[in-house]
Amino acid sequence: QVQLVESGGGLVQAGGSLKLSCAASGHSSYIYIMAWFRQAPGKEREFVAASDWTGGTAYRADSVKGRFIISRDNAENTVYLQMNSLTSEDTAVYYCAADTTPGPLRPGVDEYQYWGQGTQVTVSS
Repeated sequence: QVQLVESGGGLVQAGGSLKLSCAASGHSSYIYIMAWFRQAPGKEREFVAASDWTGGTAYRADSVKGRFIISRDNAENTVYLQMNSLTSEDTAVYYCAADTTPGPLRPGVDEYQYWGQGTQVTVSS
């Protein structure tokens, strides 16, 4: 089993920045991909970014690429999401996800085995 704990969420003004962290524990050495998803009220959970063991990354193309940066510290079993130039559209609960299956970076909610409890990000305009 793998446990994921997110931190770093909060209230920020539009145009500001936040950095989220997700620490993995348990059988974390088996993790191949770590990712961030988000879910706004009344909307489905959506992919934000992912990082694999080799350092490869992928981003949601339409709204976050160029503003958000995912990074990973394999030694610490931690993944980060640096979020810049935040807008009210970024308001959501942000979830960390992890999967132990090697392979291409994947954006599907059902492609991840483990999930954190989520951290709220609220951007005020």
